Amino acid sequence: MFLHNKRLQYTVRVAEPNPGLANLLLEQFGGAQGELAAATRYFTQALAEEDPGRKDLLMDIATEELSHLEIIGSIIVMLNKGGKGKLAEGVQAEGELYRDINGAGNDSHITQILYGGGAPLVNSAGVPWTAAYIDTIGEPTADFRSNIAAEARAKIVYERLINVTTDPGIKDALGFLMTREIAHQISFEKALHSIQPNFPQGKLPGMPEFSRTYFSMSNGEPNVRGPWNSDADFEYVENPRPAVDGGDGTASVTLSEDDSVTLTMMKERLKSDLDADPMTGADLGSGLAQGKAE
Repeated sequence: MFLHNKRLQYTVRVAEPNPGLANLLLEQFGGAQGELAAATRYFTQALAEEDPGRKDLLMDIATEELSHLEIIGSIIVMLNKGGKGKLAEGVQAEGELYRDINGAGNDSHITQILYGGGAPLVNSAGVPWTAAYIDTIGEPTADFRSNIAAEARAKIVYERLINVTTDPGIKDALGFLMTREIAHQISFEKALHSIQPNFPQGKLPGMPEFSRTYFSMSNGEPNVRGPWNSDADFEYVENPRPAVDGGDGTASVTLSEDDSVTLTMMKERLKSDLDADPMTGADLGSGLAQGKAE
C-alpha cells in the first residue's frame, strides 16, 4: 500500500523559470540514471526478495526514490511555468516566444510544445523511458552490486546538473538528492556484505585454474601492471595462445547420421566455384561490361 503525502520530502525553491534547465533535469526524471528507473529497480527486487531485512530495505528505498521523482518533477514543472502560460495563451509574437522557450539553446522547445511544460517520462534528449534501464537479474549478490553502481551513476549526474545552474534553491535540492544517493550506496553495500560469502556471485565457485589468471590481450605499449594484474594475485600470461584448455581450439559437434547427410547436401549445393569469374553488378556499373572504362 502506498499513501501520498502532498508535501514534498524536500522543499523546492526555484528562483525563476528556465525551460532549458528543465530539459536537462529530465535526465533524472525519465533517464537511465533517473529516479523512476531507481524506484522500479528496487521495487521489483523487493517483490522477489526472500530475506525480510533486504526486502524491507529495498521497499523503503524504492518508495523514497518515488519521493525523489516527485521532487525532480516539481522542479521541472516550476522551471517551465513561465513558458507554459505563454504558449497556451499566445501572448507573445512567434519569434519572441520561440526565443523565450529556447533561450538555453537546447531542445527545451520540444518538451514545451509536446508536453505543455509538464514533466514527461523522457530523458533530456527526448527519448522515452524504458524498462530496459532495469538490469535486475534476481540474485542479490549481483543485484546489490548493480544497485551500488546505479546510485553512483546517479550521484555523478546530479553533480553535473548542480554545475550547470546558478539557482541556489535548485542547487540545494539537487544537493539533497545527490546526498541521498550516497546514503543508499552505503545501505546497499552493508546489505551486500551481510551476505557471506558474496563473491563470486551465485553458488558456483568457478574453474580454479582460470579464476586467478590474467590474460594480457592488448599488445603494445604502454603495458601497465597494477593490483588488477599483479603477480601476487594473478598468474599473468604475457602472450596468450589459443585453446588455453589444452584442446585444439576448434568448434565441433556430434551430429546424427541423418543430420550429417543433410548438412553435406547443403554444403555441396552452396559450395563456391573457384574457377568462376562472374560478371557482377559492380562491373556493370563501372562500365567494364560495355568496354567504356579507361
